[in-house]
Amino acid sequence: MALQWVDRHRPTSLNELSFHSDLSQRLGTLASDGDFPHLLVYGPSGSGKKTRINCVIKELFGEGVEKIKVEERLFQTPSNKKLPFYTVSSIYHLEMTPSEVGFSDRVVIQDLLKEIAQTPQLDSNAKHQFKVVVINEADALSHDAQAALRRTMEKYMANLRVILCCNSSSKIISPIRSRCLLVRVGAPSVAEVMKVLHIFSNKENFVLSSAVAEKIAEESDGNLRKAILMLESLKFTSGNDYPRADTIVKLDWEVYISDIAKAIIANQSETNLESIRKMFYQLIFSCIEPSLIIKTLAFELVKYIEHEDVKCQIILEAADCEHRLHLGQKKIFYLEAFAIKTMHIYKW
Repeated sequence: MALQWVDRHRPTSLNELSFHSDLSQRLGTLASDGDFPHLLVYGPSGSGKKTRINCVIKELFGEGVEKIKVEERLFQTPSNKKLPFYTVSSIYHLEMTPSEVGFSDRVVIQDLLKEIAQTPQLDSNAKHQFKVVVINEADALSHDAQAALRRTMEKYMANLRVILCCNSSSKIISPIRSRCLLVRVGAPSVAEVMKVLHIFSNKENFVLSSAVAEKIAEESDGNLRKAILMLESLKFTSGNDYPRADTIVKLDWEVYISDIAKAIIANQSETNLESIRKMFYQLIFSCIEPSLIIKTLAFELVKYIEHEDVKCQIILEAADCEHRLHLGQKKIFYLEAFAIKTMHIYKW
């Protein structure tokens, strides 16, 4: 099966990266240094965090990191429940997402990192004798898992380097942050996204106008992955014709959230709230992150409001509900609470 463009043309070295050249240069210097630290790489979705991490690992160990395999591992919880867990690894590094197993992530962190740290480097000619473990969605780790990770980082520093990848560093406990070099990967600008889109169009042998590239870059909101997927979708629907700006469509879930915003503005009633609740459930069942729903809905709502003080109130309520959402379990409660608060603000 053919790979999507975002994977087919993904850069594999720091020199191939199209933006944040200063950051790429600093990462290259770090990789060439004998004393490579733990890293905490954070930034918004689609900013190129994982791509840069993969490039750094290749800079550390060479071409061998591209010979990867997917493994299924079984872990046993204190309650004797067996957890299937998938990892991607080479002989030099391992990539995992412990948050996939929920609150059992502590077991995965403890057992897997200990196993990796105690296994010697198979390549005696490797540039570095330590192994690298990449932890995706590190900001979704439970507090117990982060505490276990901190102890492991201290104990096995000689044989192990940890690279944490997350959207926000504020959700990482301070003892871990203090043991890592913090690397922020900012979202690319509209001009930088346009540059990448033109590179992709050249590789796929079609003409992309600046107007279409600019429209996609603006719609993507700094998410390069989203921009590339939009470009691929646009080219697929256009066929042999030139892609046009007026044929760019929003994602289905974005249109759905836009409909929710219109419903909140149009009618502030209990009956309408019940309909909105069902729409929230539909988004959750479609695997749209509740925090992303709140953020997108807030930005949609302010489009219909003229007064700056009301806009500020809605943004503050969105921030408060998103914060509480991460503390609780029932996500629908906080989505509904945000809808109620915005209805109250708009009505009064």
